[in-house]
Amino acid sequence: MASWREWLRRDEAGDPRHVDKHADHPWYLVIWLTGVDYFSTLGYQPGIALLAAGALSPIATAVLVAVTLLCALPIYVQVSGRSFAGLGSIAMLENLLPGWWGKFMVLVLLGFATTDFVITMTLSASDAARHATSNPYLHPLLGNANLRVTLVLLALLAAVFLKGFAEAIELATAVCIPYLLLNVIVLGRALAEVATHPRALPRWEEALRAQGNWTDLAIGALILFPRLALGLSGFETGVSVMPLIRGAAKDADADRPQGRIRNTRKMLATAAIIMSVLLLISSFVSALLIPREAYREGGVASGRVIAYLAHQYLGNVFGSVYDLSTILVLWFAGASAMAGLLHLVPRYLPRVGLAPEWVAYARPLVLLLFAIDVVVTVIFGANVEAQGGAYATGVLVLMLSAAVAASIALWKEHARSLSIYCWAVVAVFGYTTVANIIERTDGIVIAGCFIVIILTVSGVSRYWRAKEIRVGGHRFADAESEKLWNQLINQKINMVPIGSLEAQARSARTALLRKHYKVEGPLVFVHVRLLDNRSEFLSPLEITVTKDDGQYLVEASQAVAKANAVAYISELLHPAAIYLGLSRQNLMRQSFRYFLLGEGETGLMVYTILQHLWESTPWEDQRPCLFLMSD
Repeated sequence: MASWREWLRRDEAGDPRHVDKHADHPWYLVIWLTGVDYFSTLGYQPGIALLAAGALSPIATAVLVAVTLLCALPIYVQVSGRSFAGLGSIAMLENLLPGWWGKFMVLVLLGFATTDFVITMTLSASDAARHATSNPYLHPLLGNANLRVTLVLLALLAAVFLKGFAEAIELATAVCIPYLLLNVIVLGRALAEVATHPRALPRWEEALRAQGNWTDLAIGALILFPRLALGLSGFETGVSVMPLIRGAAKDADADRPQGRIRNTRKMLATAAIIMSVLLLISSFVSALLIPREAYREGGVASGRVIAYLAHQYLGNVFGSVYDLSTILVLWFAGASAMAGLLHLVPRYLPRVGLAPEWVAYARPLVLLLFAIDVVVTVIFGANVEAQGGAYATGVLVLMLSAAVAASIALWKEHARSLSIYCWAVVAVFGYTTVANIIERTDGIVIAGCFIVIILTVSGVSRYWRAKEIRVGGHRFADAESEKLWNQLINQKINMVPIGSLEAQARSARTALLRKHYKVEGPLVFVHVRLLDNRSEFLSPLEITVTKDDGQYLVEASQAVAKANAVAYISELLHPAAIYLGLSRQNLMRQSFRYFLLGEGETGLMVYTILQHLWESTPWEDQRPCLFLMSD
């Protein structure tokens, strides 16, 4: 039986990187995979809109639809053209902002992305639990145990990903299409009720007139719109599934798969149009047909407006079928969010040394996310409305980052008109984000907690993993370098890391060595040149070897840290001795220089790295002697 550690590190379970990894599908099938996230908001969005805006909810929803079609959709059309590997707007910003500023921005955005995806899981499970406990057939069994049902649904979600989550597109299609069809039936029946109900429309018009003229209503809808912003979710997921979308035959040989990009844009536009129509109709009929006491918090329609209409006008049997479909699609939305995090976190943090290596494995990450879900659910008491602000904050910040990334990219590409339009979208999302944060601070508090945790864990992880070799292989600059290198491996050499390969520097170091040590064998001077971007964790070396006046000169370029590159080269060459210089400068300052710039007290760090490496490898007689000497 495999040990628990082996089981946790087995990478198949629930890892979206292994779901249909080599298959692609038509965009009209992949749409349901992103749709379970996007369309599932119909389960709670109309109720939140009604609670926030009352009679104004149809007008506020119309503003939401306008922002969807005129702002969010154009932005993600641009993102899909530049992030066709499915990495989204965060990857765009990382490429546009290299170095530590880019890494810091990625960590902050990962905090908001974690907020978005975690609240997607907890809010969806909470709303699914509300649909279950409010069902007339299940209520006698479940009572008002929303919190316990929510925790059970989250546990089932984690269990499925621990077991293995496959055939995602087929399951999404089987869940999403019936759900949309049921919504069409319910909303069609509600529209028929409005058409035949003599007082519904006049009563709504009276409620609007009581709030002022059309100008007042428009201003009010604009002010209320940020409360409805969670209806914008789903676009980032739409971009993340791009690798699954089938493009044109010639895409395989193209640097930029135009067919896949074109089909992704079709998918995004289709999903946005479907959702816009359903949101407008649902907000309209709910405002006309549902009394205030029913949709207020704790009311029978709270968080389940369309389900209430289904039971009210189509009977409890049909309503129960609708409830079951809603529970399934909300649960699957949580699965989509879990898959998103399992794709996003390993893509960024372990790669740059900002997380422990186990984060790259699916099962430990699933357990960690489940624990976070439980904490968030208990804090909010499985209340859907209470989690809306946090959800909207995560969604809006990601959209704002996408708009900023698209604007910068277009400006650099000299598409100035489109860039200006995208900057206008940045202003819209900026206003919406700030308004949402001011009104509902819980979102920024939760995101802030995630950001602080991620920054802290990242800093500790980077420090802890600094002793790893951090070299992703090597290549030789030319054939002569490879030939001389092979000569060195067969000799008992003395390896001398040095800051410059100039003859004068080598002569001074040689004199110092001959004066204080009995050196036998050839001297090999090693000089390391660093990458411009020192924030990277791994990088392959390019090695150039030359010979001058009987001395071998090794230059290793593209390194992320000098000490790690020297340790890597020593493990390849197996020298008899390594003579390491010490600068005798302030150790704290040198530590920061090593952590941030890859420089610092190289001699001590080479010694530390090699000692750490040798602890985990069998003892060899060929271990070099290490000499630390002051410059």
